[in-house]
Amino acid sequence: MNKNLKALSSVLLAVTMAFAAGTAAAQSPVKLRFSHTVPETDSQHKAALEFARRVKERTQGGVEIQVFANSQLGNDVTLVTGVRSGTIDIGATGNPFVTGLAPRLNALDLPYQFADAQQAYRTLDGPVGRSLLDELAAHQIKGLAFWEIGFRSLGNNKRPINNAADIKGLKIRTTPNPSHLKAFQLLGANPQPMPFAEVFGALESGAVDGQENPPTLMLSSKMYEVQKYLSLTRHAYTPLVVIMNKARFDGLKPEFQKVVLEEAATAAKFQRKLNNDGEKEAIAQLRAKGMQVNENPDVASIRQVVREETRKLYIEKNGDAVLKAMDAQP
Repeated sequence: MNKNLKALSSVLLAVTMAFAAGTAAAQSPVKLRFSHTVPETDSQHKAALEFARRVKERTQGGVEIQVFANSQLGNDVTLVTGVRSGTIDIGATGNPFVTGLAPRLNALDLPYQFADAQQAYRTLDGPVGRSLLDELAAHQIKGLAFWEIGFRSLGNNKRPINNAADIKGLKIRTTPNPSHLKAFQLLGANPQPMPFAEVFGALESGAVDGQENPPTLMLSSKMYEVQKYLSLTRHAYTPLVVIMNKARFDGLKPEFQKVVLEEAATAAKFQRKLNNDGEKEAIAQLRAKGMQVNENPDVASIRQVVREETRKLYIEKNGDAVLKAMDAQP
């Protein structure tokens, strides 16, 4: 009898331990790595931290996101490749670095496509934006949301930019977006596409004369150390695409998927507000650090050269369906 009781006790103990181990395993958090390419002082990093905090809170610790800033896990090109392969779980990169996979997204970066930020947000957060994000699914990527890099302006270390003619001859770092390359070619500049992580060094060495980014990003990345002139051309709006490895997303519990998508959208609003609130201060700080800032260049002269020609190029390659849908937005 004692032997039977002992055997039964052993079985019960084993079952209890197995159940406890299974419960502990079930409760272990899903750990995700989030990579971006800009400094920790930038709004992108602050939004990523807020996104991680809210996801952890809403999943009650079920999903933990660790954020890696400043190209720690690689530059923009490496980031996209990493998300596709699953070596990086989540990434944030400028729209032009995913358009090699889904070229119709290039419509979002066309020069002077958006009159203001609110028009851009209505497009990005609506059906047009969602349909474009969904085109990434064919490439093992789940598009979570559009955050923003913002309206791009032109910095350089050669001369003040007052109008289109002043851009001629400058070597300008651009994104790999075909419309950006075409725009600067039309303006007589020499566009040089490269990942963001390489830009400061290229400016410092003289490999390029200038770059084009929002003032907030110029400040956080200390472009004032290698740029003397800033002209607020606001020549193109660039979304920041927040992407996730599709298999990793599909493997989350449905309730966790919902939280990740909702909080990515919430973080977009958080980050945009930081940028909108911080732009005037960023311009003031860049000026205080020695940059000469032209807040009212002759934008019309630039727009006249680039807008229609870059739209034609886009339509030749991708058709006009996306542009018609965007133009129909209020």
